[in-house]
Amino acid sequence: MSDSTLLEGRPGSRRRFGLVVVPVVIFAAVAAMFAFALRKGDPSKLPSALIGKPAPQLELAAIEGLVENGKPVPGIAAGDLGNGTPAVVNFFASWCAPCVEEHPMLIEIARRGDVPLIGINYKDQAVNARRFLSRYGNPFNKIGADSQGRAAIEWGVYGMPETFVVDGRGVIVFKHVGPITPAVLAERIAPAIERAKAQK
Repeated sequence: MSDSTLLEGRPGSRRRFGLVVVPVVIFAAVAAMFAFALRKGDPSKLPSALIGKPAPQLELAAIEGLVENGKPVPGIAAGDLGNGTPAVVNFFASWCAPCVEEHPMLIEIARRGDVPLIGINYKDQAVNARRFLSRYGNPFNKIGADSQGRAAIEWGVYGMPETFVVDGRGVIVFKHVGPITPAVLAERIAPAIERAKAQK
């Protein structure tokens, strides 16, 4: 092979190399940004394209065998959001350690009784979800089983737990990524609930 043939092949090789490397570099940069936000920064500041938009409609079956005060705890129907009453929607799982950490704050939200608390149990087995709620208490008015994770995808969930405040029109007005702490409840979620209640 002549030197001229080798030289002719190099630009094409460089282009192919660029087509492979550039997307990988871009992906790595975006992944690093999200990893930094989750581990070092404030994960609740991760962007959400759903803020200010209608919440995705939910129709999720109840957790099989989950009973409260002798009655089955209902699943989630399409009309449970946007019916004129604000709501807090919380994604959780029995296998999620931060979900255990935040659970007392969910109990506190339920105790206040400002708005319905809707739970979405993510990729869990019913027996594990029942055990979790039996051990830590059930703060939820309704719980849907997101066994395939489809609702989490539609809601743009990054990981467990995540919490949303939805106003009476069914519009997402607030999102928190990660466990709810007393400070987050007092300084961010409670004011978001009040703003949602003030929406007409």
